[in-house]
Amino acid sequence: MDDLVVRDAGTDDVRAVCAFGEAHIRPHYTPLIGAEAADRQVTSWWSEAQIRSAVSAELVVVAEAGGRVVGVVQRGRSGADHVLYKLYVDPGYRGSGLGPRLIEAVVRRLPPDASRLCVEHFASNERAGAFYEREGFVVERVERSGTSPALDVVWRVRDLGARPS
Repeated sequence: MDDLVVRDAGTDDVRAVCAFGEAHIRPHYTPLIGAEAADRQVTSWWSEAQIRSAVSAELVVVAEAGGRVVGVVQRGRSGADHVLYKLYVDPGYRGSGLGPRLIEAVVRRLPPDASRLCVEHFASNERAGAFYEREGFVVERVERSGTSPALDVVWRVRDLGARPS
């Protein structure tokens, strides 16, 4: 972990972030939501156009070790809420504290008046639910998919309280 760097993603990182998604998203999601839905996650949310747009908007933070991307977090907005839309850590780095570091990197980049941070995850992703619970995110609502309970989306929120500006 000594050579681990958490930093804003730049345009030079777009391909590496896409490759990270290609390598990790399908294997992670296929057992949870099925191969077709896992493939949609990659093609919809990890395409070069989507990643390039998010990086250009300064919404992506990467963790890099040994010259390769080992973690990605992307933030965005849903109405007035600030949202973590991606938070993924290479399986070899899970349990190392990298996930919380990526969350804190996002919190530091939010405007000083941001009072809450939301995250959404599939209901079937119990590992993510437990992680977010440990990190202070509480369930706010569940959006039913209408097709499968595995594809229901759980929205959680973490109160950010008063933060230094």
